[in-house]
Amino acid sequence: MRAGHPWIYRSDVSGVEAAPGDVVQVLGVKERPLGRALFSDQSQITLRMLTRDERAVDDRFWLARLRQALDYRASLQLDATACRLVHGEADLLPSLIVDRYGDVLVVQALSQGMDRLLPTLVPMLVTLTGATGVLARNDPKVRTLEGLPQEVRLLHGEVPALVPAREGPVHCEVDPWHGQKTGLFLDQRENREAAARYASGRVLDCFSYNGGFALRLASVAREVIALDSSADAVVRIARNAALNSLPHVTAREANVFDELRHLERLGDRFDCIVLDPPAFAKNKAAVTRAMAGYKEINLRALRLLNTGGFLVTCSCSYNVDEALFGQALYEASVDSHRAVTVVEKRMQGRDHPVLLGVPETYYLKCVILRTLD
Repeated sequence: MRAGHPWIYRSDVSGVEAAPGDVVQVLGVKERPLGRALFSDQSQITLRMLTRDERAVDDRFWLARLRQALDYRASLQLDATACRLVHGEADLLPSLIVDRYGDVLVVQALSQGMDRLLPTLVPMLVTLTGATGVLARNDPKVRTLEGLPQEVRLLHGEVPALVPAREGPVHCEVDPWHGQKTGLFLDQRENREAAARYASGRVLDCFSYNGGFALRLASVAREVIALDSSADAVVRIARNAALNSLPHVTAREANVFDELRHLERLGDRFDCIVLDPPAFAKNKAAVTRAMAGYKEINLRALRLLNTGGFLVTCSCSYNVDEALFGQALYEASVDSHRAVTVVEKRMQGRDHPVLLGVPETYYLKCVILRTLD
């Protein structure tokens, strides 16, 4: 805690006088006050620190924290109608996520304390943002660790089945009720912009979901092929391509691992390939298998690139850190027999900040590579 980390685990708590979800005073050695925190009686993360002093955690406190988070996003001047407004611990609002899609907010409360606070926080968010609807996407599995139900429910106003959103020049339809995360993968916005500086010719977008990379790179490419294993995702990509008048974007339902091997056997070649897979390592026990997966897809992609081609490769697995991911990329380059340079190392967008001393807030790695031969 002194080093800046807000979590205190159950094994470090010697006594409790609190109800589930309470804001509690935290006492250290000799009953010395250490600050105030959200308390959970179910999770291994028993305390999530809110302050390191004795200030009151009241309505004024929450309003100030929310306003600080929103003012920061406004300062970024993002060219988008969709962005993350609150990023949990990195905004000193632990376990709270708030994403904006136009006039709609989608929130996630991932601890007992934040779940209890939603009736207080939602009216504040509506006042600060002018939102016409607020949806709780409280369906992540992590809520079960807090003894909370997985549910999706309307908290304010109206939230339609599809909400229009824009990221730079790309328009899309967001499904806030059923889409991945809160509807879109907002953390890749700036990496898509970076990729557009290098892409050209033929582009292959793997694990495309709603076509975020494919649609953005279509403006600089001659042909874009988007792959996803989900039939629903393929329909969404096609719909979004039509919405943006991009007839040269083709979506195909395919297992990416199998399709990369198939394309290699065909002797196909691309000028830019994007690899944005789901998390391969959702826990430490899965790291070894995840490393094999990252090496495999990057090896296949490197073999499919033309000389001077670019590989935009990502990992959203927190348990695979930057060093491990770099090792997988290095091994893939060796086994592919390609000379490869690093053009850029990137991370999640600025509206998903990383809090120093809290490595859990740094999860997305994005590396742009170029083949030399």
